[in-house]
Amino acid sequence: MSPSTSPRFFTEREVTRHCTKDSCWVLLGSRVFDVTAFLRMHPGGEALILSRSGKDVSRELEGPPHRHSENARRWMEQYYIGELDRDSDDVTGQLQSLRERRNSTKQTEEKTAQVTQKDDDQNAPHNLCSCVDLENDLVDWRKPLAWQVGHLGEKYDAWVHQPVDRPIRLFGNPFLEASTKTSWYWVPVVWLPIVCYLSWSCFTTLAKGTTRIPFTSDFSVLVHKYTFPLLFMTGWFLWSFIEYCIHRFVFHMKPPAHNYYLIMLHFLLHGQHHKSPFDGSRLVFPPGLASVVVGLFYTILNNLLPDIVGMSVFVGGLCGYVVYDMIHYYLHYGSPKKGSYMYSLKAYHVKHHFEHQRSGFGISTAFWDHPFNTVIPDEKF
Repeated sequence: MSPSTSPRFFTEREVTRHCTKDSCWVLLGSRVFDVTAFLRMHPGGEALILSRSGKDVSRELEGPPHRHSENARRWMEQYYIGELDRDSDDVTGQLQSLRERRNSTKQTEEKTAQVTQKDDDQNAPHNLCSCVDLENDLVDWRKPLAWQVGHLGEKYDAWVHQPVDRPIRLFGNPFLEASTKTSWYWVPVVWLPIVCYLSWSCFTTLAKGTTRIPFTSDFSVLVHKYTFPLLFMTGWFLWSFIEYCIHRFVFHMKPPAHNYYLIMLHFLLHGQHHKSPFDGSRLVFPPGLASVVVGLFYTILNNLLPDIVGMSVFVGGLCGYVVYDMIHYYLHYGSPKKGSYMYSLKAYHVKHHFEHQRSGFGISTAFWDHPFNTVIPDEKF
């Protein structure tokens, strides 16, 4: 809601009626928020918000057990829809609400039509809950962001870690823009057949009993077919370490404030994900970009280990990558059961986005955060 627009007023009865997955409202004091679009994103799951629908959640935001961060509070503002009018009687409130709803609908339609003419990206309903101030933000959201962020300099780091619920357009060129997006299901569609084929190929090759690892000219060790699961899991474990290192040292590098190109590179690699963490088209790696990392991983293993042994480790790592990307998508859009491993992992990852951007680099597992001392403090959600 624009600051210049007069707030809408709702009666208590009207607020309490919005208590379903299709329409969920909550209160912060006398302020009314429509959090329907946030239900699936909430790290605590849908049920936690639904159990408090129509009620004042000020106490829950302040804690205990968990005091929500400033980013979380800023995120909440995009769902603000009006004020609670406790003095209005039901009939008056309902009539007023009806009139305001009609006026609001008309204004929304007019604004949508105007914005659509200016920017094709505004057609997405997702944008209706954006909290971006188009007039005062550090970048012009009506234009591609890739070429703008490098000019932010020392302001970039703070800006990129203030998340918004709005899709990002990186490039004006349609082909370049499309190459940075992909739907989650393309990851298993592209890579799982390769994982299955290579796993079968490695196992059948080892089953021939001809694969040996030479240590000296006179001594070598036979690699039995039943070592394949061990080699496979070794590759998977190795990927979890690579995942941690890439996320921490590449994706979360702090580019020099004076270097336009490094800032732009950081934004393209990972900064755009922190700025818009719920942009569903950029939560997994496009297969074309991922193939570069996959190819490098294969080349290194192929040069370090005997052919079929290196391939067995490689296919385990490739499977680990697929699982990592699927888990990452689920952590943003899934609703795991409270108390489950995925529930705690989702809470951990959301805290990384909103409060602890310099820690919590493990995604599919928090294992490597422990030896590298980057564990996010354990707080109850």
